Amino acid sequence: MSSKVIQSLEWRYATKKFNAAKRLSAEKLEILKKAFNLTATSYGLQPLKMVVISDSDTKQKLVPITMNQAQVVDCSHVLVLCTETKVTSAYIKEYFDSVENIRNTPREILHSFETFLTSEFAQKDSLEIETWTAKQAYIAMGNLLTVCALEKIDACPIEGFEAESYNEFLGLKELDLKSVLVLAVGYRAEDDMFSTMKKVRRGVEKVVIEK
Repeated sequence: MSSKVIQSLEWRYATKKFNAAKRLSAEKLEILKKAFNLTATSYGLQPLKMVVISDSDTKQKLVPITMNQAQVVDCSHVLVLCTETKVTSAYIKEYFDSVENIRNTPREILHSFETFLTSEFAQKDSLEIETWTAKQAYIAMGNLLTVCALEKIDACPIEGFEAESYNEFLGLKELDLKSVLVLAVGYRAEDDMFSTMKKVRRGVEKVVIEK
């Protein structure tokens, strides 16, 4: 199959060893930032923020709270995907203010949907909201991994980290944010043996059901 997308996805892998001397250009980093902002989210509410870390000393301090994974210090940038801890009526109102201003949509047209979402989230407990926002972070991660592949940026998605330690170290609690996922991005080292290994997948015939 000659599709550029498929070729790019075949090329990508969870990079285990980065070239610490090779950095993402400002243009490449800007693409990732914009891709994150353009990621689809439920209701379009975007209950996410992304912390971009490039400072070497800061990355070094992340190693012990990331299960001693060297990727976070050797990569070009560490992207920390965070979720909003509070999805309040004020947060929802701000979203509809943006819809009204950007699309010039009369508020009376938006009113019923705004009222529905405000009521819907008012009935959710903190655990339900946490679960919902975490799902949005995973959508963003998937989108970023695909964009990285298309842009020939190497990446390693990381779940193995101490979220509470990240929250404290990065001052996320004061911002009403919680770290959910980590993505190390940069360029693979030439001697990363995993870069030449064949992909192990179940196969289209096993994962796709046609009716």
